[in-house]
Amino acid sequence: MDKVVLGKTGIEVNKNGFGALPIQRISKKDAVYLLQKAFYHGVDYFDTARAYSDSEEKMGAALSWVRDRVVISTKTAATDVETFWKDLETSLGNLQTDYIDIYQFHNPAFCPKPGDGTGLYEAMEEAKAKGKIRHIGITNHRLAVAREAIESGLYETLQFPFSYLASEKDKEIVGACREAGMGFIAMKGLAGGLIRNSACAYAYLAQPEFSHVAPIWGVQRESELDEFLSYQENPPRLSGDLEEVIQADRGQLSGDFCRGCGYCMPCPAGIKINDCARMSLMIRRAPQAVWVSQEWQEEMKKIENCLHCGQCKSKCPYGLDTPELLAKNYEDYKTFL
Repeated sequence: MDKVVLGKTGIEVNKNGFGALPIQRISKKDAVYLLQKAFYHGVDYFDTARAYSDSEEKMGAALSWVRDRVVISTKTAATDVETFWKDLETSLGNLQTDYIDIYQFHNPAFCPKPGDGTGLYEAMEEAKAKGKIRHIGITNHRLAVAREAIESGLYETLQFPFSYLASEKDKEIVGACREAGMGFIAMKGLAGGLIRNSACAYAYLAQPEFSHVAPIWGVQRESELDEFLSYQENPPRLSGDLEEVIQADRGQLSGDFCRGCGYCMPCPAGIKINDCARMSLMIRRAPQAVWVSQEWQEEMKKIENCLHCGQCKSKCPYGLDTPELLAKNYEDYKTFL
């Protein structure tokens, strides 16, 4: 079973973390079952967020009785001190705990620092002094904010998208975290569902150069969990066959594409941007029957009502021209009908 140390936190976890965003889409009973099964089979790191609707509540129900045997991280998207404390207390209540191992700023548009006028970082320090949190982290999708967080020396962990589709600039962020002694938590290891071969994803992040990287896999179904659990005893390593899959994926998924992060949402025209803007890729990489249903035809048709307001484009952490992506995906989609 591969292990990883989260930088200067000194926390050692199974290199098979549980990303709990998807469990907000399933029942509490099913979520508790998945979380407990993961724990029973050696998973000891669980990541959630205040913004993931009832994910924290489900995690608390599943893991509160083994609290001292798991590492839990959650996040606040607060932009002011009052909301910070409200989020923290809500998270502690939902998780049924009196402390959070790693408390993270959730994809802020800037890097919170002492004296910046927001009081956010000072609130983190106060929460740590009170024992409500043990380590301070930050998550982001923006290269500039990630770099600033690393260079600031203020953060113990960085959570950032990383998979075998990563750019060279993304890899530089991973290397900079190692040099700075920061824990690197890899989200989007399956590129928001675009990577279909979990063995390839696991093997890539299991390479020696990424020994400090702690992946958190978004899990919604038992079959998905079972795949990752199987890698604990028989971890896949990069081989000719897996390398071929990775190279093929890189060829198909190179350039600008929607990662499905959802930070562009909500759309004033009701468009499901984080699905519709990558439909061309999804329809080719997943069973087509799912994506050509009457329901999805109606969702894609909403693109015709795009207001071209620019909100989604301005909020995209990857700088994508989202309205243009939507239009291209819609035209391509029509060819499958």
